[in-house]
Amino acid sequence: MKIGGKNQVDISSLIVHDISMPIKKEMMVYKNKEEKKSRIEQTRTIKEGARESRISIDSHTGTHMDAPSHMLADGNTIDKYKKFIHDAVVIDLTEVNSAITKEHLQKHKIRKSDFVLLKTKNSFTEEFYPDFIYLDKSGAQYLAGAGVIGIGIDALSIERNDPEHNTHKILLEKGIMILEGLRLKNIKEGNYTLIAAPLNIEGCDGSPVRALLIEK
Repeated sequence: MKIGGKNQVDISSLIVHDISMPIKKEMMVYKNKEEKKSRIEQTRTIKEGARESRISIDSHTGTHMDAPSHMLADGNTIDKYKKFIHDAVVIDLTEVNSAITKEHLQKHKIRKSDFVLLKTKNSFTEEFYPDFIYLDKSGAQYLAGAGVIGIGIDALSIERNDPEHNTHKILLEKGIMILEGLRLKNIKEGNYTLIAAPLNIEGCDGSPVRALLIEK
């Protein structure tokens, strides 16, 4: 199968990885908060003519993208994001046991305008643990200085127990996209193409995302 116009691309031979969390009643949610759990309610049956459902999900549950308005008083909402296909690099940080720091990141090649995906021990569990691996302030400042376009992580939050939300604010103030709740267990370190499109929800602070990685 080919897509595109003049410069067609044959997609039949592409290797595509779905790195999204399945949306279901029993899915992992941040701090195991009941109000963050998704709900899928059948509202119509086949006997009534067609099966239909109502889906209720928090804007920051599962694999999702944060809008600047999530943390910034005057930040843009999720519908303002328009670019969803990016050059991406997966960095294997599974040896890290707590915070990802500048020192950890300096060991890896990061290109300007990359969407950096941080693979950690978080990808190897389907339960929420309070001591999840996260990106600290120094790591956020380093990546912002490197000129990356976005950062993804396999935790439901990119930071942990910071009342000032420094990591979020450092990135969002620079216009750097934040993608949380990835599943990277079976993804090797290296360069990919990332497709990550939030729902076009006008005025919202975040959105669920179906995130796909394409091997280069």
